[in-house]
Amino acid sequence: MMSKSLFCFGYGYTCDYLGHELMPRAEWSLSGTTRDQERREVLKQRGIKTHIFDYQTPLSNPTQRLADATHILISTPPDDQGDPTFLMHEEDFLHLKNLQWLGYLSATNIYGNREGGWVTEEDEPQPGSKRGSRRRRAERQWQRFAEDYNLPLHIFRLSGIYGPGRSALDSVRAGVARRINKPGQAFNRVHVEDIVQVLIASMENPAPGNIYNLADDEAAPSHEVITYACQLLNIKPPPMIAYEDADLAPITRSFYEDNKRIDNTKIKKALGVTLRYPNHRLGLQACLEAENLNNHGLRL
Repeated sequence: MMSKSLFCFGYGYTCDYLGHELMPRAEWSLSGTTRDQERREVLKQRGIKTHIFDYQTPLSNPTQRLADATHILISTPPDDQGDPTFLMHEEDFLHLKNLQWLGYLSATNIYGNREGGWVTEEDEPQPGSKRGSRRRRAERQWQRFAEDYNLPLHIFRLSGIYGPGRSALDSVRAGVARRINKPGQAFNRVHVEDIVQVLIASMENPAPGNIYNLADDEAAPSHEVITYACQLLNIKPPPMIAYEDADLAPITRSFYEDNKRIDNTKIKKALGVTLRYPNHRLGLQACLEAENLNNHGLRL
């Protein structure tokens, strides 16, 4: 059995679940980066080699740290200049002798507003927000670099990520959930376990240069998700607020300015993925069951 080594730049929520899935497989070793020393110690206790890395702190001894990596996943959020992993370690990727797969976690906000229409991976990105523009810049950095140096890049455009400890259930419990009604608005989401199975399917069937949309089957307005979370928790839903009357932070308002439905056909046909949670109802039920069983030790 050939050994495999995964290095995650930004070992956060999604990488935690990916690592949890791979750890029992004897052929895999795991390592990655975090910005927080306390978090580093937690990961090290789980058997994950962890290093400090952030916008001001490049990975120390990158040639040595990355030498054995067969798979690298980049989950670092971009800023106005693009992806920090690329900006700090572009040259180091040219010296990787064992790299078989390179993944970049992007977001569906790069598509911008489509007035409720469907988007596929073939549609040209038209980001209308600062966050979407940052993601697009980071994508292009990696795409141009991969094309120039023949790197096995795969891009994953994620819808809103949720899972145990990070879902509408938590915002309802915390008393911060709001039901905002903007007629015709719909959003896709994706459960963290479905992200993981897509990533593993791609690792097992590399197709460099490909882009994948990661989304559930059923786009839904956010107020429906909050209502269902309240039903599961036996809590009275908060009052409905018209979008025009809502006092929203700029980052939240930008979320509502995009309206689109994400086509996820490619992950099913090209990677053979069957979603475990094709809609928010099944996903939230699973989150509640996991939390009731105290089965979310991966929570950050």
